[in-house]
Amino acid sequence: MGRARTITRRALLVGATAIAGGVAFGVYVTRRPHDNPLAAGLGPGEASFNPWVRIDGETITLITPHTDIGQGATHMQALLIAEEMDLEPGQFVTDFGPPAAAYYNHAMADEVAAGITATTGLPLGFATRSIGTVLKVVGLQGTGGSTSTPDSFVKLREAGAMARETLKAAASAETGVPVAELRTEAGQVILPDGTAIPYTGLAARAGQIAPVEGTPLRDPTLWRYIGKPTQRLDIVAKSTGTQRYGIDLAPEGMLHAAVRTSPRRGRLNGYDASAAEGMRGVAGIVEVTDGVAVLADNTWRAFRALDAIEFDWAPAPYPPEQAQHWEAVADSFTEDRLNAVWRDDGAVDAALSEGAVVEAEYRAPYVAHQPLEPLSAVVQVGEDGTDVWTATQIPRFLEDAVAGVTGQDKAQVRIHNLHAGGSFGHRLEPGYVRTAAEIANQRRGVPVKLTYSREEDFAQDYPRHIAMARGRGRVADGKVTAVSLDVAAAPVTASQAARLGYAIGGPDSQLAAGIWNAAYGGVPDFRVRAYAVPGLAPVSSWRSVGASYGGFFIETFMDELIHAAGADPVAERLRLLEDPVAARVLETAAEMAGWGRDPGENKGLGVALVESFGVPVAEVVMVTMTEAGVRIDEVWAVADPGTVVDPVNIENHIQGGVVWGLGHAMNSEITYADGMAEQTNYHAAEGMRLYQCPRINVRVLETNPILRGIGEPPVPPAAPALANAIFAATGQRIREMPFQRHIAFV
Repeated sequence: MGRARTITRRALLVGATAIAGGVAFGVYVTRRPHDNPLAAGLGPGEASFNPWVRIDGETITLITPHTDIGQGATHMQALLIAEEMDLEPGQFVTDFGPPAAAYYNHAMADEVAAGITATTGLPLGFATRSIGTVLKVVGLQGTGGSTSTPDSFVKLREAGAMARETLKAAASAETGVPVAELRTEAGQVILPDGTAIPYTGLAARAGQIAPVEGTPLRDPTLWRYIGKPTQRLDIVAKSTGTQRYGIDLAPEGMLHAAVRTSPRRGRLNGYDASAAEGMRGVAGIVEVTDGVAVLADNTWRAFRALDAIEFDWAPAPYPPEQAQHWEAVADSFTEDRLNAVWRDDGAVDAALSEGAVVEAEYRAPYVAHQPLEPLSAVVQVGEDGTDVWTATQIPRFLEDAVAGVTGQDKAQVRIHNLHAGGSFGHRLEPGYVRTAAEIANQRRGVPVKLTYSREEDFAQDYPRHIAMARGRGRVADGKVTAVSLDVAAAPVTASQAARLGYAIGGPDSQLAAGIWNAAYGGVPDFRVRAYAVPGLAPVSSWRSVGASYGGFFIETFMDELIHAAGADPVAERLRLLEDPVAARVLETAAEMAGWGRDPGENKGLGVALVESFGVPVAEVVMVTMTEAGVRIDEVWAVADPGTVVDPVNIENHIQGGVVWGLGHAMNSEITYADGMAEQTNYHAAEGMRLYQCPRINVRVLETNPILRGIGEPPVPPAAPALANAIFAATGQRIREMPFQRHIAFV
């Protein structure tokens, strides 16, 4: 049954605002391309045809502005440019480029627009175009939300085609041979007689002619790289330990810094640093916002000096004890805290008033990001401006943050982006760079490298938001007939946006992500409501954001309802699905796992299907209940992101997402005591250990009509598939993460 929609007053306001954007910004402003940020820095003999290609007499540089946080974004972006530019690996170098409006991420409009459509009834295409216009005008450059590939797929190929055709035009101008008689191959323009002119030999001439625009992109049958197995550009460096990350940077004359700010997110009442001042290597102790930093001749000595300082911290601005957080969540299922009704198909209340009702409550804790590389930044404040070296997903926001500290103009802040040793959303925050700037601003002229200890990284992390769900459903005649799922959670979008200087209200799509967009259109009465819980610990985006727990809530509850109906978990889901793409994904996963077979004594198979960021992913998990606990034996995972750019990398992404999702479901959480996070290092947030990792079988379909990213979608189905498998093997329902609170793993 399709969802009935009405155009609400809010829809009219959103629509009017979007339409008025053409007037407010000016039609010319919304349509014209941004200036090429590479143009101003070109020297003699250099050329840049667009923001993504720079060439001189010796080097071809491909600009890959999406931050590489370990997901292979640099390789993907370079591959797309090289596909059209006819470059071979080894013929170019890559650079993240300067922060610039030209690198705005248009694909971020998709997720925002989907939420607007769900809550207002506005057409999706209209909402997407409207939000995309806003993103372009403000120049929102960012890496996240599984948007790097969708954002890059067309425009980077167009950049490569433009460079190729401009270089052919330059060769024609040099030789007098018509462009139509020229071709390109392996970084060269080939003349009819076989003479090859390297691209680098044409840089000076190419810089003197207008870029050739409007070249049609090549037919997919001619692709050499896209969709083919390729070796990532960074694989050798990462395999040999020679890859340089942000934390490896060590400019000459650098001072090392370590910081301790309030573990309660409150104020610093006072401190006694007398024991630290005379310690070996200490070069200074300075105050920063809500804390203190130590400058020293190496990081270890800075860490040790911090440990010698006595601090008096003010109370936390949120409840000090974890039990109080859960109480606040449980008390938030009230009309005044209703954030949005995300779905309201049929007549749910009437349906649930008849016959027996299945009820369940689920919980998902705060969870830390904790990438392997701790946060770090090198900052040097000079009279002519400030240089910042770090790995960040939001380079333009860092310009504002640093300028706010140094008092300089934003244009005087130079961000040098670097490779990151992981993120999972951690590097979407500007705070650590702002702190580094505060320290360096007190040592002007000297490069200062701030490195967070692992303990400080845990203490200052903005975790995934805490959430609770209450489900009520009805079954009849062996079928699921009604579903009502209410979710209460800390509002992540508002929390994160506030730290970026924005006040965002209205519906937060991440409170019930993975639930409201579930493809079960065959449920006649289906309602999803989200409630915002105020006053809790500040939170941030975490890999797959709200869907990371929303998938657990909806898919575990659906499994309970299907069991109550006496139906098969795969067959009933297929009956309820109205999206053919999602149905194919589920059918394929079931077929791979041999669904319907007897898995054996003390074994169980569990299934889950979750769509996040536009990608349906189905996972089947097989477990064995041993005398010592649950062993995860095997996983079958299927995703359909549309066109695949790199089949090797996408398989790795899916396997990594499964491990991430399973590990955090098993044993990871952040809890608060006395206002402080109790977990301080990996020993208290293990995730999945190597010996626990199952065999993970992957299949990727390409029937999705819209190309999507894959960094986050494999995560949400892992937890519910595991929970459902444990039930199949043991009869025990687990409704709270981490599962180790209720069952042991081996």
